[in-house]
Amino acid sequence: MSGRGRLTLGAWAATLMAACALLPLVRPATWIVQAAFLLALQSGVGAAARRVPLARPLTVAAQTVVTVALLTFVFAREQALAGVIPGPQAFDRFALLLRQGGDDIARYAIPAPLESDGIRLMLLAGVLVIGLLVDTLAVTFRSAAPAGLPLLALYSVAAGLSDGGSDWLWFLVAAAGYLMLLLAEGRDRLSQWGRVFSGAQRGAGGESSGVVAPVRTGRRIGVVALGIALVVPLALPTMNGGLLDSVGAGAGGGSGGGGTISAVNPLVSLRDSLNADEDQQVLSVRTKAPDVSDLYLRIVSLDDFDGTTWKPSRRSITAVPDGSFPDPVGLSPDVKRTEFDTAITAAGWYAQDWLPMPYPPSGVRISGNWRYEPQGMTLVGDHGQNTRGLTYQVTSLDVRPTAKQLAAAAPAPADIEREFTKLPDSLPSVVSRTARKVTAGAANPYDQAVKLQDWFAVSGGFQYDTQVQVGSGSQAIARFLKDKQGFCVHFSFTMAAMARSLGIPARVAVGFAPGSPQADGSVSVGLRDAHAWPELYFEGVGWTRFEPTPNRGSTPAYTRPDSPGSSLPDDARPSQSASTAPSAAPSASETCTPEQKKLDGGCASESPQAALPTDDDGPRWYAYLVWALAGLTVLALPLAPMLWRLRTRAARLGAHGRGEADTAPHTLAVWQELTDTAWDFGIAPDDSQTPRKAAARMVRLGDLDATAAASVHRVANAVEQVLYAPHPRPVAGLTEDVRRATAGLGAAAGRPARLRALLAPRSTARVVWALSAWWTRARERAAALRPTWGKTSGQQG
Repeated sequence: MSGRGRLTLGAWAATLMAACALLPLVRPATWIVQAAFLLALQSGVGAAARRVPLARPLTVAAQTVVTVALLTFVFAREQALAGVIPGPQAFDRFALLLRQGGDDIARYAIPAPLESDGIRLMLLAGVLVIGLLVDTLAVTFRSAAPAGLPLLALYSVAAGLSDGGSDWLWFLVAAAGYLMLLLAEGRDRLSQWGRVFSGAQRGAGGESSGVVAPVRTGRRIGVVALGIALVVPLALPTMNGGLLDSVGAGAGGGSGGGGTISAVNPLVSLRDSLNADEDQQVLSVRTKAPDVSDLYLRIVSLDDFDGTTWKPSRRSITAVPDGSFPDPVGLSPDVKRTEFDTAITAAGWYAQDWLPMPYPPSGVRISGNWRYEPQGMTLVGDHGQNTRGLTYQVTSLDVRPTAKQLAAAAPAPADIEREFTKLPDSLPSVVSRTARKVTAGAANPYDQAVKLQDWFAVSGGFQYDTQVQVGSGSQAIARFLKDKQGFCVHFSFTMAAMARSLGIPARVAVGFAPGSPQADGSVSVGLRDAHAWPELYFEGVGWTRFEPTPNRGSTPAYTRPDSPGSSLPDDARPSQSASTAPSAAPSASETCTPEQKKLDGGCASESPQAALPTDDDGPRWYAYLVWALAGLTVLALPLAPMLWRLRTRAARLGAHGRGEADTAPHTLAVWQELTDTAWDFGIAPDDSQTPRKAAARMVRLGDLDATAAASVHRVANAVEQVLYAPHPRPVAGLTEDVRRATAGLGAAAGRPARLRALLAPRSTARVVWALSAWWTRARERAAALRPTWGKTSGQQG
């Protein structure tokens, strides 16, 4: 295959490998096959145009025309002439699809469905545009290094939209494609240069072994570089989204080994700030709810459990319904309910992507960019929208099922039971075994749920303690069941898992427990009201709240049987203060007294990620520093050739000794720099010529003016004196001569050639040659130290 053919294939492969970063965004991933085919057609047109050959601008124009024709055939052939020639109607079709694609991106959670033609147009058009840029830079203009910029742009868009879980893998794929492109360009260049400037290598017998082709080691170097790239990201910290980030990354932001039973790792790192002496008000609430002690503000539900973490499932989001919301799933008209209004004002520092609301909401009046997730009946901010300083009104249902209705509930629909009873194989068997033991004798799923709540909250010997470590790995629930110490996250997550093991659909809600009534009639909800609780599904009632956490929230009335033997308390358990009298001060935890504050320096606070201001979420400063350095390293890769040449030039033309012993090294270094500079401007070195003839060739091919030509000849004369004179004398001003010659070469070459010489200098091939020579010497030394098989066999015989 010719050099141009290798470059064309390398550009196609590099673009396709970078496009793989988009695969997690859309399902199914079959679009990548279509993108590969369209890219191949686009690249083939470019290869044919260059073979004619057409001028570079005409080559780019031909590829652009074909790209538009391909997109027209795929998406607007009914509106085009002959199916491929676009007209006004075809461009109107493109505009319509792009608008639909923008709406679908806002509508669907990741991964979005491929059935959307708008999203498919965005994907294919984006990949083809990037492919055209890469092919133009790397093949048409023979400059592969700058082609990394559009590849980086393609990867950055994909990484910015994804949840970050496997971004490092797609970066490695894209980096491998870029490396292949650079190696293809290097091989194409070196194949045209002939004999290496530093001379041919000699064999053991002194005969010439021919040209050392650094291309042979290019693959080895590439493998080593790729291997390093595979290892380094493993040492870098992950920067996952929080529990309630706008894309729904969910809880469990830690890596696999550092995953948690409950809150994500940022909960642990932010524990000190959450345990401040002064509780901060998050929300101010005014409500007409019948019972303020039951006013839970739900933010989001976590229904995807992998054995280590709970997180929200990926679900489609839609526009916020006008007027009333649909009835909650599973709620029967026979269940008593009343409707009430609530006005909520968020603190100016509290920036939450999901909207806290009493569940289930039946209507919301709010300004800004918000989207609706029907399954969880939640609102999520769009395009950076959050709750900071926001005031909104929510109409909600106060659902009051009876214990009899819950006990008589029919089995859940098959789809709900299938989705919300999933348990991973890694869950320890002690979870289901304990669940069956605790609920032994229960007559129905409702009785089982009440027994679980009773066991956790009262009779099981559990202690509420916010100082307990969150725990990690699949054994975290088992450790919690053994130690019986934890806070709301442990209780809610464990009860939900045990309920699923019994066949009861379950999920976990995250938000705020009831706050504290204030003197002005409002309710103050603070950071220490942050809470997590399980929700279990009963047909006819829907998703139903339970409260297994001791000393937190309130026990639902429908879980307090009328029988006097029940161990559950008969009265509601307020979240913060045991007194229901209004207070003008922010709420204080009932488990934290003023004496404890004085003795311990503050009380611990439970706060799942839902209650945290997003401004404080994320890794510590050193994680940002490591990622900033990694980002700078990635951005510096295309600039590496330029940086190497600048460093080499500074070393060759820098200060040197003034003795006779320093004359020869300095003069030869200056000549090497002049030769490499001419090479960067397209004048390849020819070591078969004497310095004088090489200087004349440089002046002729570089079209140098008289001043620059005189400088080149002075340097050549100094080199000949060093090579042939018995006692060479120092020549002053050689460094300035090289600078004048460089200026002359740049002035004669024009702006594109100057940019090429600066950003992608040809003389960086010496790095490859040096590595090739080092590899050859290393192999020779290894061969000398290792006896051959024949010699070993002869010695044994």
